[in-house]
Amino acid sequence: MVRVPFRAAADRVRHRLTRFTRPKSAARTTARTPGALTGSAPKPYVRALSMLAVVVIGAWLGLLAVGSIRTPVGPMDTNMTLRPSLTGGSKINVSPLGALELDSHIAPLRLDVDVDRLDPVRSQALVDQPERFSGLQDEVTRDVAAGTRELAVRSCVAVISGATALGLVVYRRPRRALAAGGLALTLLAASGVSAYATWNPKSVLEPKFSGLLSSAPSLVGDARSIVTEFDIYQQELARLVTNVTRLYDATSTLPVYQPDPGTIRALHVSDIHLNPAAWHIIASLVEQYEIDVIIDSGDTMDHGSAAENGFLDPIRDLGAPYVWVRGNHDSMVTQAYLEKFRNVRVLDDGRTVNVAGLRIAGTGDAQFTPDRSKPVGGKAAAELEGMRLATSLRDQEQAGTPVDIAVAHDPNTARQTDGTVPLVLAGHLHNRINEQLKGGTRLKVEGSTGGGGLRAVQNDKPEKVRASVLYLDRSTRRLQAWDEITLGGLGLTTAEVSRHLPEENLKKDAPSSPAPTPSPTRSPARPTPSP
Repeated sequence: MVRVPFRAAADRVRHRLTRFTRPKSAARTTARTPGALTGSAPKPYVRALSMLAVVVIGAWLGLLAVGSIRTPVGPMDTNMTLRPSLTGGSKINVSPLGALELDSHIAPLRLDVDVDRLDPVRSQALVDQPERFSGLQDEVTRDVAAGTRELAVRSCVAVISGATALGLVVYRRPRRALAAGGLALTLLAASGVSAYATWNPKSVLEPKFSGLLSSAPSLVGDARSIVTEFDIYQQELARLVTNVTRLYDATSTLPVYQPDPGTIRALHVSDIHLNPAAWHIIASLVEQYEIDVIIDSGDTMDHGSAAENGFLDPIRDLGAPYVWVRGNHDSMVTQAYLEKFRNVRVLDDGRTVNVAGLRIAGTGDAQFTPDRSKPVGGKAAAELEGMRLATSLRDQEQAGTPVDIAVAHDPNTARQTDGTVPLVLAGHLHNRINEQLKGGTRLKVEGSTGGGGLRAVQNDKPEKVRASVLYLDRSTRRLQAWDEITLGGLGLTTAEVSRHLPEENLKKDAPSSPAPTPSPTRSPARPTPSP
């Protein structure tokens, strides 16, 4: 009894489609000869349109019925659904705040993602184990990929089942019903190819908001304007560095030492901590001081995750060789990414390189502190790493190839090289230290060239941005002087440049000797600090 209404409805649909597809002559013949069972065969294009209508309607009904999945994405629970659409794109619903639409692709299918809730267990795990943030991008990528694959399979089954079922109802012929299902699968595959070919990853920069989210752009600015405004800030900060150092060059009373054209100029930076403004500052210093080599003593990253790797790309265009050692916030993933850059020399386990007339050796930090699943070795681990570096430096000296500069991230590591190298550079403390060690090695610890990173805005006062230019004699490769560049910090507009000489140089030179005034025009010889 239940099937009677359904069968009657199916007969009515089939009868109407038959009347639509049957030629008028056949209808008249049937009317004149009530006993006739068939008329003339419908025209091919009419039959094709009829089949297409059955396929589209059946596939649509199938997607509505079973074309969605529930899947976790990171700490969130989501529903992912494919819906027929004339324009394509993606829609992310964040109830009850509203939705945002992305022009992610062009295809007759739209991807709907409903963010239901944050899973309390997975969210609490991120709070308890912050090191998991470093792998969150990979986790989300895996979740989305798995959800997409499951959704694709479910959608295939849905459109095939829907089109085949409706074809069976309309035509009552298994062969034609299967043809409808095959055509539905072909259309779905073509839609997938179209979406892949027109995929636009930049669509996230121009979302369309609705609901309460529609006020978001007016409150915080859209992604494109945020990027643009911060870029303007970076450029102005770099320009400030340039102008202040030129003013310093022209008006200050410098100590006796004046670099000559053959002087090797090294720029020491450290602890950038994901602050993109640092690259503009470094680029300005490289150009103005005509830097021969940049030495980075680590902590370029915050979590050392693969998601942060793109931050390192500006290093390719800084205009000078880049020597780098791993800090406690830099991972082996970070190190492997930098090793692919042509202008970067990654130092680890006492490795030595010859750059710009200098022989430089270094080692990465003994710890990776964002990974809290492993015990922290502390000062003892840092000192042990320093002993290994010192052994490598002694081996180099015995081989007749002594090292000019050693680089480590932790000062506790650097101190262990005392007596094995003239100069050792470090970072980590976010403050400057200049110390002559007992064995004759000079330890120079640089502050944070990133002003402590973007996290520094959490402090009461912005952390200062620091870098130093080291002047080394080309024949002896010994430190002759250094300029310390200090900026007021994120959002501030103060800058300071000061020159310092090693104590032994001050004793040699007459303190009353006046410093020559630099020419305002650039001469063939390299200027002093014209950053």
